[in-house]
Amino acid sequence: MLLRLEPFRELDQMLDEMRELRGRAPTPTRPIPVDAYRHGDTFRLHFDVPGVDPDTIALTVENDVLTIEAQRTWQETEDDEVVIRERPQGIFRRELLLSESLDREHIEARCDNGVLTVTMPLVEQAKPKKIEISTGGEPKIIEATATETPAPST
Repeated sequence: MLLRLEPFRELDQMLDEMRELRGRAPTPTRPIPVDAYRHGDTFRLHFDVPGVDPDTIALTVENDVLTIEAQRTWQETEDDEVVIRERPQGIFRRELLLSESLDREHIEARCDNGVLTVTMPLVEQAKPKKIEISTGGEPKIIEATATETPAPST
C-alpha cells in the first residue's frame, strides 16, 4: 500500500545525538511516527502530532508521495527560567510513497487529541472481486483480486 521514504533517517538520528552531546540543538526536521493499516475498502494512517496546532499541519500529495509537515514551538518568555527542555520543537515531516491502489482524489484528514488520521479509499480496480469459474458441474464462486485473471474456458 505504501513505502517509507527515509533513506537517511538513521544517519539523521546519529547526527542529532552527536549535536546534543556537543550542546547544540538537533536538526529542525524530525520524522513523525505513523501507524498504517487497511480497514475494509479504505486505508488509514495515524500520525502522532502531540502539542501541534492543527493549523500548522500541511498535508500534500504530489507524484505519488504523501507529505505531512507540522510545527511545534514553545517560546520562553523573559520571566521563564528553563530547568529542563527535552521536548522536541521545530518542524516535523514525514513522506510516504503511495501505491496505485489508493484513490488520491478522495483523501480525508482529521486531527483529534494529537493524532492526525488520514483516510484514503481503494480505487475500484483494487477492490476484491468475485469471479465465477465453471467446470463440468455447477458454477463455483471464489474470491479473487482484480489483478488476477480467470483461467481460459474451453
